Amino acid sequence: MDRSDGVNARFRQLPAVDRLAELAGQGGGLARWSLLEAARDLLDSTRAAMHAGTDSPDLSLEVLAERVRALARRLQQPCPRRVLNATGVVLHTNLGRAPLAQGAARAAATAAAGYSDLELDLETGERGSRLDRVRKLLCLLSGAEDALVVNNGAAALVLCVDALAAGREVLLSRGELVEIGGSFRLPEILESSRAQLREIGTTNRTHLWDYQQALGPETGLILKVHRSNFELRGFTHEVFLRELAPLARERGVPLVEDRGSGTFLDLRPHGIPEREAWSGLREGADLVLFSGDKLLGGPQAGIVLGSRKWVERMRRSPLSRALRVDKLTLAALAWTLRALLEGRGQESLPVLRMLLASPEELQTRAERLAKELAEQGWAKVSLENQGSVVGGGALPELELAGPVVRIEPDGSASELARGLRGAEPPVLVRVHKDAVLVDPRTLQDSELEAVIEAFASLFR
Repeated sequence: MDRSDGVNARFRQLPAVDRLAELAGQGGGLARWSLLEAARDLLDSTRAAMHAGTDSPDLSLEVLAERVRALARRLQQPCPRRVLNATGVVLHTNLGRAPLAQGAARAAATAAAGYSDLELDLETGERGSRLDRVRKLLCLLSGAEDALVVNNGAAALVLCVDALAAGREVLLSRGELVEIGGSFRLPEILESSRAQLREIGTTNRTHLWDYQQALGPETGLILKVHRSNFELRGFTHEVFLRELAPLARERGVPLVEDRGSGTFLDLRPHGIPEREAWSGLREGADLVLFSGDKLLGGPQAGIVLGSRKWVERMRRSPLSRALRVDKLTLAALAWTLRALLEGRGQESLPVLRMLLASPEELQTRAERLAKELAEQGWAKVSLENQGSVVGGGALPELELAGPVVRIEPDGSASELARGLRGAEPPVLVRVHKDAVLVDPRTLQDSELEAVIEAFASLFR
């Protein structure tokens, strides 16, 4: 009998989808749709492995049924799932970046649970604008003439360029041709907005005369991009907004700053080199663009501040409707902005609490974790100083000093980290030099017990 006959014989041992789903579902607790889909997926992958000869799986019904149950449970899990962030990366892109304040989350839940006055003026009974109230809050916080909100930072840039410079040139220094997460590159984003990128200067040095020489009848706007996810050092030179603003006004061309991340607080007194997002307007920019999450600590959104003339042109673009935000985002963003207006940002917004956590607070949390993990007796536990990072493409060179809990297991640190990801809720940690590091900066006090229990559950 040749190999193909043997493979076909094993294929015939596989049960039908319905039969396998029925066996896996005995005992209840799993929905039929998930059992059927899991059975299909398992049988397809099993046949593929057998045909390729890369695997010789156990085809007993008990083993297949248990694998189907595991797959079905995964299909039925909430998506996305809540996880505990013990990595110390405050704006962890893979973990959803900025966690919302509880008040912002409640505001979004209230908006989701029923009808709302999203686009209704309750006084007149006429149709209103969904953005009016948030626009007012943004202008109060920043002093800007006008404001606009779209669904993320990249969308704000696409809309800006499309509305102000479609078919024309956008001047941009070669030193600012950034790539953001997920391999999205600025030139590609600009290309999608129907503008022509005009690169000026060199990677490390761009001068005012580069802009002067490049400006012409085809120039639609001048763009300055904040290098939020890398540093440029050495033999360098760049032109700042305050230098570009007179040139842009003289030529009647809008000057736009894309900050990437932005905050409404001056964080420099706290040792974090980040000014308020609207500082670019004071330095002469016509528009400033930044994200609503990240350093602001609100929901994902793209925020535009600046001149009424240019914001209104963006607002009237047909593309603005395609990029508009929904009621959940608006509710959470409005709550976040009100908290900042009322001076409650540091106490209310998780991102600010993490960034500005005191050494004493972090030490207390770390000592509690270390004590209770050491008492479990299965690993060497110690405290050491290891810097946290902001993450999310913000402040790449900044290290936030603080303690971490170092756990050195008898076995593999990577396997321990994998086991923690399988906990309920999953716990995400750092692996460093054959040890697992638990950083208390990105854990709330209410989450410490769950982290301790996740470790304990692996060694019972």
